[in-house]
Amino acid sequence: MIGVYPGSFDPLTLGHYDIVERANKIFAELYVVIMHNNEKNTFFSIDERVDMARNSLKDFKKVKVESYSGLMVDYFKLKQADYIVRGLRAVSDFEYELQMALMNRSLDCSVETLFLMTSQKFIFLSSSTVKDIAGYRGDVSKFVSPYVLEKITEKIDKLGK
Repeated sequence: MIGVYPGSFDPLTLGHYDIVERANKIFAELYVVIMHNNEKNTFFSIDERVDMARNSLKDFKKVKVESYSGLMVDYFKLKQADYIVRGLRAVSDFEYELQMALMNRSLDCSVETLFLMTSQKFIFLSSSTVKDIAGYRGDVSKFVSPYVLEKITEKIDKLGK
């Protein structure tokens, strides 16, 4: 089976890592897809996000990190995937993810979405929260991989925050 785990991953957190780790046990191949999203004002460029994800996930031999600009259903078909993987933290996530899953399914009836509940220790964790804390020079080391922490620190220093 092939899984596709799309997101902006701006940046990749340990919550995302947790979903990848668990999905990696289910799928023969898992694509972590850094999506171009024109509606989001991202902190990191697409290339930076791909680099961070590849470095953070390098120990997972069945995981491939790619970027994509377009409809997820088109990427899903391109990879001949079996499931789109989505992580859920709270009811608000479920409402949004249900809408996306139903929309994807209406665009292509072969698209199935597999929801994985995040581990309890990551329920509060989001990329936005990590960026907010880091922007005030707070310690985010327990929320991201060492490599992502290094890249966040470099970016904050470069911006002079």
